[in-house]
Amino acid sequence: MAKGNINKPTTKIIGGKYKGKILNLPSLDTTRSSKSILKESFFNVLQFDIIDTIFVEAFGGSGSIGLEAISRGAKEACFCEIDRSSYKTLQQNCKEVEEKSCTTIFGDTFEKFPTLLQSLKNKKEEIIIYIDPPFDFRDGMEDIYEKTYDLVRNIENDNVMLITFEHMTGLDLPDTLGKFTKFKTKKFGKSSLTYYRM
Repeated sequence: MAKGNINKPTTKIIGGKYKGKILNLPSLDTTRSSKSILKESFFNVLQFDIIDTIFVEAFGGSGSIGLEAISRGAKEACFCEIDRSSYKTLQQNCKEVEEKSCTTIFGDTFEKFPTLLQSLKNKKEEIIIYIDPPFDFRDGMEDIYEKTYDLVRNIENDNVMLITFEHMTGLDLPDTLGKFTKFKTKKFGKSSLTYYRM
């Protein structure tokens, strides 16, 4: 990257109807972008199950996972994001892709996520949740995973089809979280994906 940060960091949508569309990334100091290989693997696991679902990205960042889901046929994507600069980038990216299908919520995921899920409880569509908590670049984050486990343990919805955690490789996630059971973990260098279903 050029000195003076002339080139803003970007990523691309890698599949579906918006394939190749460029998304801006917030400062890499505040968020990490999910690697293309990890993203590709995640959507290969989902395949056509993504179509007509509601996709919830719990820690929205740039929205690159949720917008990829929209590109591949998700009916709606919902994002929570607490960092103001990241939230602005997220809103801009939603405008660039398909604003009418996106709901962006500014604030602390741990406060906003339960209310969001409650609002989706009676929807007929199935819900896919992607949880990528910030890790290893901020102090005071030691309990972040325990807090995200509690978010999942407290889900009452019967329409949640899949929950996926993106997390540090080497972290062993619990076998069950509330009504969800772990069924798969896949490693990609420093990051891993762990999948849960009801």
